[in-house]
Amino acid sequence: MSEITADSTIYDLLKAKPEATEALFKFGMGCVGCAIARGETIREAAEAHGIPLSELVSALGIKE
Repeated sequence: MSEITADSTIYDLLKAKPEATEALFKFGMGCVGCAIARGETIREAAEAHGIPLSELVSALGIKE
């Protein structure tokens, strides 16, 4: 699997880093059970939830 970045899907993030669930929940993101997670990127999810991308990627331990 290629490196997870802000342009990866939530689905790919959770497959590669299941522990990311905790960070997503801290930001109020229920991505684990969301049908959109398969096609929505981390960048798009941050924007949709009004979360600063830099804060989210830092919490997830990934690159922007």
